[in-house]
Amino acid sequence: MIKAVAVDMDGTFLDSQGQYDRERFEGIFQTMLEKDVRFIVASGNQYYQLRSFFPEKEEQITFVSENGALIFKNREVLKENHFTDNLVQELLAFLQAESSELEVVVCGLKSAYMLKSATQRFKEFSALYYFQLAELDSFADLPEDVIVKFALDVPVDQAPKVVADLNEAFKDQITAVSSGHGSIDIIIPGITKGSSIQWLLDQWGIAPNELAAFGDANNDLEMLALTEHSYAMKECSPDVLATAKKQAPSHNEAGVLQVLEGLLN
Repeated sequence: MIKAVAVDMDGTFLDSQGQYDRERFEGIFQTMLEKDVRFIVASGNQYYQLRSFFPEKEEQITFVSENGALIFKNREVLKENHFTDNLVQELLAFLQAESSELEVVVCGLKSAYMLKSATQRFKEFSALYYFQLAELDSFADLPEDVIVKFALDVPVDQAPKVVADLNEAFKDQITAVSSGHGSIDIIIPGITKGSSIQWLLDQWGIAPNELAAFGDANNDLEMLALTEHSYAMKECSPDVLATAKKQAPSHNEAGVLQVLEGLLN
């Protein structure tokens, strides 16, 4: 019996236009509430962006944001993991020396931060994913906050070198991963969507195989590996296809909702 559902958002729950069938989900969500099935939104994106998709349901949803670094429920932090202040400063110094073309968003608990000098293209792109986003004259002006992730944008041809340089320079202190198109995330080692969802399951007394999980990208692998009820979306990475036990229809065909309708009936 399914007692919890975890969904990635981009490329999984959301279609290519960044939308989902709200009326259809309403019926599914009411069934989940009636059957006491927990609903977890698990994403690399910022909590403030994620909750905007569920304006009337956010108090009944658990949000695992920033690839597992932060867990929210009822607008409160259930669990957080962050870099030390010293490591944040060392990383910023390294990044500023690494490439003059590199742009960065520093992701905190209260807000995300970027430089006023960032290109307009990067500002517009970042605003899609960070609804709490402050512009600073310098990263020396970072306000008091805990930092949970760095999101980088570099020229595509420089991305492999930047990832390799970061992982070599900060071995065992950070994990730098590329998500393609010049985007790089610097995350806390060992902290993933999977580790955070496992923590939630432990708190709730739910076994891993009582979880249904849906994903399409490599930051979903640990989450999908938790359960026999794991679903790779039709458009997904090869690693996701190899990890998930089952396959869901396309995110453009409401694949998650299709599967849930069958699981919950």
